[in-house]
Amino acid sequence: MDISRLPTEARQRRRAEIRAFLRSRRARVTPAEVGMPAGGGRRTSGLRREEVAVLAGVGVSWYTWLEQGREINVSGEVLDAIARVLRLDPSERAHLYLLAGLNPPPVDAGADAGPAVVPDALRRVVDGWLPRPAYLIDRHWNFVAVNDAARAVFGYGVGDHNCLVSFFTSAATRSSLCHWQDAARAIVGQFRADAARYPDDPWFGRLAADMCAASPAFADLWAEHQVGSAAQGLKALRHEAVGELVFEYTTLPLPDLPGHRLMLYTPAPGGDTGARLARLLETGGAVGAEAGARS
Repeated sequence: MDISRLPTEARQRRRAEIRAFLRSRRARVTPAEVGMPAGGGRRTSGLRREEVAVLAGVGVSWYTWLEQGREINVSGEVLDAIARVLRLDPSERAHLYLLAGLNPPPVDAGADAGPAVVPDALRRVVDGWLPRPAYLIDRHWNFVAVNDAARAVFGYGVGDHNCLVSFFTSAATRSSLCHWQDAARAIVGQFRADAARYPDDPWFGRLAADMCAASPAFADLWAEHQVGSAAQGLKALRHEAVGELVFEYTTLPLPDLPGHRLMLYTPAPGGDTGARLARLLETGGAVGAEAGARS
């Protein structure tokens, strides 16, 4: 990625993002954790810039320029050294690469592609996942296809167009989803990682600003600068019609549709989610979808 070719607004966003990200990450690492004495006169508990530079084996001025978002030459080896000092996890390391203008493997191709045409066969996969929930979102987190089980379980209705917006603005989602705060932190981390993957796409910045204004919860989590990616996990919710539902979910990237993700849900083993889901679809699925449209 040639940062110098980015529009001025995109370069400004990148500078602000890398500055806030690196500051937040060195602030959470204490000198004791990297074998350095705390010393006197320290205003914060985290590492200083010069300490990060020394531990990573780079010049203090160079690291300062990196943290300021200046357009300097960087290499994967140096970024890896900084990532080790700051104890970045794989998602955070990939985020640093992207902010610094390097693409960590695997590369998510097609960042500059326009709206993709979704094959009818893929839409049939979403519908064919019934009686289990499934939906497809594009790189902007807009719903592309949603099956009837997802509408019934998650309350998605005609007014739901974007996964992130629905998550933070639906009162029904917040009241029904177990461990909402953990799920919210994870979804914001994924959104921030996606925003860094497409630094020349102003849509992400606009939506983030809109969400900060619309949702104090989103604004608080956005300020944490967490990044992450969860390809699979558990989601539990309390459905007003059938009680607790626990699903295993899998996120599948689609190589032919860069940025699109297929979300597939399966009843977790060892419980009665499958039976409750069947009962919901037989007797209350349409009611759940209508409730989601009104939330």
